[in-house]
Amino acid sequence: MAKGKKRLKEPKKRKRAESAEQAEIEAESPPESIEEPPVVEPPPGMELQAPPEEIPLEIDEDYDVEAESELEEEEADLEEGEGEDKKKLRKGMFRSRRVLSRPFVRAATRKAIDPEFWHEAEEALIAADAGVTCASAIVEGARDRILSQGIRDMDGLKEAFADEVAETLRSFGAPGELPEDRPHVIFIVGVNGVGKTTTTAKIGYQYKQLGYKVLFAAADTFRAAGIEQMEMWAHRVGAPVVRHKTGGDPAAVVFDALESAKARGIDVVLVDTAGRLHTKKNLMDELNKMCRVAERQVERPPEAVLVIDATTGQNGVSQARVFGEALDISSIALTKMDGSAKGGVVLAIGAELSIPVAYVGMGEGLADLRPFDPEAYAHALF
Repeated sequence: MAKGKKRLKEPKKRKRAESAEQAEIEAESPPESIEEPPVVEPPPGMELQAPPEEIPLEIDEDYDVEAESELEEEEADLEEGEGEDKKKLRKGMFRSRRVLSRPFVRAATRKAIDPEFWHEAEEALIAADAGVTCASAIVEGARDRILSQGIRDMDGLKEAFADEVAETLRSFGAPGELPEDRPHVIFIVGVNGVGKTTTTAKIGYQYKQLGYKVLFAAADTFRAAGIEQMEMWAHRVGAPVVRHKTGGDPAAVVFDALESAKARGIDVVLVDTAGRLHTKKNLMDELNKMCRVAERQVERPPEAVLVIDATTGQNGVSQARVFGEALDISSIALTKMDGSAKGGVVLAIGAELSIPVAYVGMGEGLADLRPFDPEAYAHALF
């Protein structure tokens, strides 16, 4: 009886074995082909193309890579007939231009515009203190210009970058015109050592050359040398100055200066302020108090020009940010550009706070503070 039961189980084992063998065969068989989705062709004129990895760069026979890489300070590439202002600006931007010339020299050596060039151009702009965000945007904009216009020569390459920098600078706005209401009050502010007093005098000199009546307010009462220096510059400009004794209330100086200005029919009052540490809240509060006094006197907010030493680089951005929290900064005066390698800082400040540059200082003389020209500045960088 036991043997009969055993025989009955054998067909079931055979059936399971056959099923397993069939499953193994099916696993080894290739799957049925899956129908591929149709390829959609772009409409005519809209062909999709990946940006080229490398573009041949046409180099003139007279292009001297070695000379360009050295960029001697006594440059011979200033064209005959160029204005003295343009020559002085280019000479003052020498160090910034030397930093920014490196990716172009390397591209000329490789005779190609390749991915490495874009990376090096961005690094050069950052080294010139343009800031990471602004440097990246400028490189992207220049790349679009170069690829869309089919630029293949070195001059065209530099021109594309200069045009992009100029357009970026213009996007930050422009300094306002002198309003009709008189007197117009301008506060010159900034940290110690940036050249506020000399900048105050130079701005006053420019207005006087345009035929305006100017008065200086020596509101840097924290140091005797500051008052004496303002008096000396006022004498050179040929304009009156209102001063108090050392240690006096700077807000009182502003009050008296505006009373005097209204009595004399003055057009522009320039207020030289103390060299304030932008981390000292009490000093910033004092500056705010002076502005409130001026606003009550003339019934409108004064203009404020922030003076920044170009050699400070990215620290100038933090100065602009902090001063901007204390009062409404109208524009920037960038000093000590002669010999600075940090010319890109105007881009970083503009991108951060959308404040235009009004003046650029190229020397110590009264006439060496020039109105800022985005086009000339951008082309002097390249």
